[in-house]
Amino acid sequence: QVQLAESGGGSVEAGGSLTLSCRASGHIWSSYCMGWFRQAPGKERELVSSIWSSQPPTYADSVKGRFTISRDNTKNALYLQMNRLKTEDTGVYYCAVICPTVIWGQGTQVTVSS
Repeated sequence: QVQLAESGGGSVEAGGSLTLSCRASGHIWSSYCMGWFRQAPGKERELVSSIWSSQPPTYADSVKGRFTISRDNTKNALYLQMNRLKTEDTGVYYCAVICPTVIWGQGTQVTVSS
């Protein structure tokens, strides 16, 4: 069973940047679709961005123009570059394989202070 491990979270001031990384313990086929989700305190988990093999990546409206998702299939890795962070970006960020199966990482905390 493939396992996912996120890293790169932390505390940053509003306007700053962070890059999240997600490494898979096993092989992730390039055809797998993957995504980054986040869960803010007291809120539902939401899809932030997804990346597919045959269509452009998707972004939540709240992060368009600020976040960039990418993957390196040679390293079984997924990334999320987050720029111009806002306090409302605070939450636990989860990496996930979303198709053809579902696999979740453990999450990494991102805290953006004003």
